[in-house]
This record gives sequence, C-alpha cells and structure tokens, in this order.
Amino acid sequence: MIVTRFAPSPNGHLHLGHAYAAIVAHDVARAAGGRCLLRIEDIDGARSLPQFAEAFRADLAWLGLEFAEVPAQSTRLATYWAAANRLRDRGLLYPCSCTRAQIAAAATSVGPDGPLYPGTCRRRPIDAKGRIVWRLDMAAAIRSAGPLTWTDAHASEQQATPELFGDVVLVRKDAPASYHLAATLDDAADGITCVTRGMDLFRASHLHRLLQALLGLAVPVWHHHGLLVEAGGRKLAKRDGAPGLTERRLAGEDGRALCDALRARRFPSGIALSEGLHSRSWQTHSSSS
Repeated sequence: MIVTRFAPSPNGHLHLGHAYAAIVAHDVARAAGGRCLLRIEDIDGARSLPQFAEAFRADLAWLGLEFAEVPAQSTRLATYWAAANRLRDRGLLYPCSCTRAQIAAAATSVGPDGPLYPGTCRRRPIDAKGRIVWRLDMAAAIRSAGPLTWTDAHASEQQATPELFGDVVLVRKDAPASYHLAATLDDAADGITCVTRGMDLFRASHLHRLLQALLGLAVPVWHHHGLLVEAGGRKLAKRDGAPGLTERRLAGEDGRALCDALRARRFPSGIALSEGLHSRSWQTHSSSS
C-alpha cells in the first residue's frame, strides 16, 4: 500500500504553497487507495510553537483533506541520537567548530545548502564538549555505501550524487538533528513508500538515499512536484508574508472550493506553478469522496 506524508514545521502559518504540497501528498495516496500521514516537524527550537500545529490541523480539515497524524519529531529525539551515534562509531561523523562566516570565507564552491564546507575540522582535534556540529565525512560515507540509485516517479531512476552536499551537517548546534537526518529517519519509521515534496528538494534526495544506505533503512519512491511562485519566480514562503490559510479560513473563505481550485491549477492572481523538468500533474482525487 502506498503511504505518503505532509510534514510541515510549526514556525509560522501555512500558505498556498503548503496547501498545494498537502494536496499532492493527499491525492497521490488516495488515487492508489493508500494512506497519507501528517507529521509535525517541531525540532526548530523556540521557533516551533504548538499553536501553529493546531492551526495546521484546522487548516487541513478546512481544505477537506484527511490525514492520519503520527508522533511529532519532538518525540523522536532518542532515535536521532542513536542514528548519529551509529555513524560516529563507524568513523563517519566528525565534530566541527567552524562558524558560518569562517566557512563562507574559506569555501571555494557552493552546494544545495550553501557554501560547501572545505574540510577544515576533518583532521584536526576538536573538543566534542564545546559548541559544535557533527558533519558527515562524505568521502568515507560514499566509500562505505558504494554506488547508489533512487527513483523519482516522473524523472525515473537517478544515480545518487550525494557529494553535491560535501561534508554536510547531520547534528546541529541548535537542534538535535538536521532536516536531512531527521526526515530520512522519520520517513522510514513511518513506513513512507512515496515521498512527495517540492522540486526545490530534488537534490536532497541524493543525500537522503545515501543516509538510507548507511543506516539500513527502507528506500521509498520520490515524487517531486512543482512549486507555487510569485511573479518573478520566487517561491512562496512564510517569511515573505505569502497568503495564509488560517487568515483565509477565519475570514470565512470556502476551503474546499480553494482546494479544488488548486487541484485544477486555478491560482490567485500573481501566483503560478513552477514545474521544472521532473514535475507533472498527479491523478486528482475529488475532495468530496
């Protein structure tokens, strides 16, 4: 049975871009007679607020979308530490005390998450009790895992190239795990068979496939979809004041009608779908079914 998930972070209200992502996750599962899960990714420190999570649930119900909620990330911290310890025991993680400014000054290339780490701390002694992050030794990890592939529902089989990320951070200073580590572990724990997410995370799947291999996790299929963007191509974001679902709901707008409009790609003025090479429409599922 196909299992998808919608996994928002409670650090702001949902907007139309989130609604579109939720619809994709919901409809992909329903079209195949599967299940869609809701997972709250709430390990972003003080920015994660329970009132936003409550609003998420109300917004999704208002849209007419049904999700089975699974435990939030904040209940899974021991799982993240255990996975990081396994990688440390294998010599695949090392501590790093470099600041962002130091990395930016020394980096010679850029990866999906920003300036690629130049390896400054890889071979020097670091006090692991200080304010550090833990980085994946990418070269050692790739040697351990060997060649890997992964499959996107529309772009077909991909040769994994996690080296795009360099020595990526897996355990942050301000959170128990990076997005990459936590989401990969959570998807496996929740039995996700199809990971639906925006095209902006297409390259992240290369890294997540490597983590699955290193940690012995099940491998899903990915389904990357287009993003809702403003004029000029900038994707909708919480920080930019994109239209909020809660505000629309409280104003009395018809959520099911909005959901059907997004399904049919009838977007508000000034908003469009940026699809990319690997995104196509999905099989629709009526909100009334």
